[in-house]
Amino acid sequence: MPPGEPLDPRNHGRWPPPGSPHPGDDLRTMSSTHRPATGLTLVAWTILLAASLLPVIVSRELLGSPMGWDERGPIACAVIVVGLVVTSVVASWRPLRPFLVVLLALVGAQWLVFTQLGSLPAVRALTRDPSFGVFMLAELALNLVVTLVVVAVLFAIHRDRHAFYLAKGDTAAPAGPIGWMGVKPGDRWNALGRNLTIAISLGTLAFLVLSGQPSVDLVVRVLPLLPVILLAAALNAFNEEVSYKASLLSVLVGPIGPRQALWMVAAYFGIAHFYGIPYGLIGVALAWFLGWILAKSMLETQGLAWAWFIHFVQDVLIFSFLALGSITPGGG
Repeated sequence: MPPGEPLDPRNHGRWPPPGSPHPGDDLRTMSSTHRPATGLTLVAWTILLAASLLPVIVSRELLGSPMGWDERGPIACAVIVVGLVVTSVVASWRPLRPFLVVLLALVGAQWLVFTQLGSLPAVRALTRDPSFGVFMLAELALNLVVTLVVVAVLFAIHRDRHAFYLAKGDTAAPAGPIGWMGVKPGDRWNALGRNLTIAISLGTLAFLVLSGQPSVDLVVRVLPLLPVILLAAALNAFNEEVSYKASLLSVLVGPIGPRQALWMVAAYFGIAHFYGIPYGLIGVALAWFLGWILAKSMLETQGLAWAWFIHFVQDVLIFSFLALGSITPGGG
C-alpha cells in the first residue's frame, strides 16, 4: 500500500504493509509499478504551479505588479477548490483528492496565518523587531502553526504518521543509483547522507562567505546567538521538510508515481525559494535540487532523518550569516 492510503488494520500495525515501497527500494523499481495517466499528471502539475509562488514571481518580475498574500492566497485556494469540485464529477481526477486537500490545507493555512494572525499588533511587533533572536523565532512560530495544521490534515488522511514520513526511517537504507552523482547500486544512505551533508554544506558556506565577506570581528560577535541559531535552524528544517516535502510526497506517490512526485515536490520547494538565499533563478535551481534529493531520501528511507539533518546544517550556516547581518534574503 503506497503512502496516501490508511493503514490496513489487517496488517496488525506493521508498516509498511506488504506490497508497499520499502526503505531502499530502487526508484526505477517503484516507478515501474506506477503508470499514471498523462492527463492526471498534467492536472496535478497545473494545480501545483498555480498554487505555488510562481504567479507572484511572474507578477512582480515580469509584469511589475506586486502580488502579496492578500491576493495570492485566495486565488490559489480558489484554484484548488475548483479542482476538488471537478473530482466529484470527473472520476479520473479522484485519485488527486488527497493531494488537493493537503495543498489546500497548506496554502489556506499560510494565507490565514500570515494575513490574519501575522497582522495582529503584538505579532507584527515581534516579526519587525530588529533583533535576530526575536524576529526569526517569531516568523518560525507562525510557520510552525502552518505545519501543525498540515500535520493534522495528514493524520486525518493517512491515520498513521509513517505514511507521511513523520518518522526517523532507516538511515542506512539502500540508496537508488544516481549515475551523474556517482551513486551506485549497493550504496547506502548512511554513507550518501554523510557525503551529501559535507558537499552541500561546503557549497553553501563558500557562497555565503563570498557573498557576505564577514569580518572576523562579526563572526566572534555572532557566537552568543548560536543557541538561537540552532533552534531556528531546527524549527525551519522541520517546518519545510514536513510542509513542503513529506506532506505532498505522501499524497502524490500513489496517483502519479514516485518519479513525478519527486519532481513536483522539488519544483514547489525550489520556486518557494526565489526570494530566499541565494536569490533568483540560482536560488530556485539550488533549492530545486535540494528538494529533489531530500525528498528522494524520504522515499527511500521512509523517514525524515536525513532530509531534516541535511536541511538543518544548511540553515545553521545561512542563519548564522543572517544573524551577522552581512547578507539579506531577496537579493538585498
